[in-house]
Amino acid sequence: METKRVLVVGGTGYLGQHVLLSLSRIKDSAPYDLAFTYHSNSNLLEPLLDAIPHSHAFHVDLTTGDGFQSIASKFGQPHVVVNCAALSVPRVCEKDPDAAMSINVPCSLVNWLSSFEERDTLLIHLSTDQVYEGVKSFYKEEDETVPVNVYGKSKVAAEQFISKTWPNYAILRSSIIFGPQTISPVQKSLPIQWIDGVLSKKEQVEFFHDEFRCPVYVKDVVTIILSLINKWIIEGKQMKLLLNVGGPDRVSRVQMAETVAHVRGYNTSLIKQVSASSVYRGVSSPADISMDISKLIQTVSISPTSFRDGVILTLDST
Repeated sequence: METKRVLVVGGTGYLGQHVLLSLSRIKDSAPYDLAFTYHSNSNLLEPLLDAIPHSHAFHVDLTTGDGFQSIASKFGQPHVVVNCAALSVPRVCEKDPDAAMSINVPCSLVNWLSSFEERDTLLIHLSTDQVYEGVKSFYKEEDETVPVNVYGKSKVAAEQFISKTWPNYAILRSSIIFGPQTISPVQKSLPIQWIDGVLSKKEQVEFFHDEFRCPVYVKDVVTIILSLINKWIIEGKQMKLLLNVGGPDRVSRVQMAETVAHVRGYNTSLIKQVSASSVYRGVSSPADISMDISKLIQTVSISPTSFRDGVILTLDST
């Protein structure tokens, strides 16, 4: 059986590293030939390459496409691309809408894939729950997308671009992804670790009581991605999927902090409840973008990790 080539775009990021490590540990069938791209996180390369010694690293600029041709010549056309790369901080996107669009809409990636004679690569693309307006609970995939900020708008544009221009795709609208730190530690603040850190100082901290999400455990996201890759490679049938990817629990920031406090034994009086409207963050934020994940469960037969269990697993790894 031919070794299948998988390219992870944004491989030095948080999700990208978890995906690469899980793919590298698959031993029960023909192992995958792995490659990944990086842009600004070259300092994270060495530990990652040490952990996954047979992977190939390529420097790529998503805004221009520079670097993709090197992948074509040295690695070949991938059977699967997992696109984890994004400008994902809403405040940063708001300040530079052009950068948000040029990075988050994968034009250079799809144009490169289109240069191959066979258009038979599966593109798994990470989107966001922030495509929804946030005026109700438990959005379904068919609900209208009305993003309230530039980040959400860039992700809607990406979804539309992919669905119109590429024949085989799985678009995953992910909520907040949380879990253990990566092999090569990422610089961005991880949600559970941040909450744990501020509560451990035993000083009162403000948390929003009126913004709701369905945080998803990172290893569940990886399981979903691996399941889709496996389905594509085994069945080879056309795939046009749009899935909400969240955990089973709708929680506010206050409830997230309370869960960490209960697990760690911190005093919950340290958690001061405030309204999201009381704090200016330089960007509009949707109030309730909790998601209905029944289609996800039906499609990949997953039983998502509860938020509390995910917090316990995360903190046990620190």
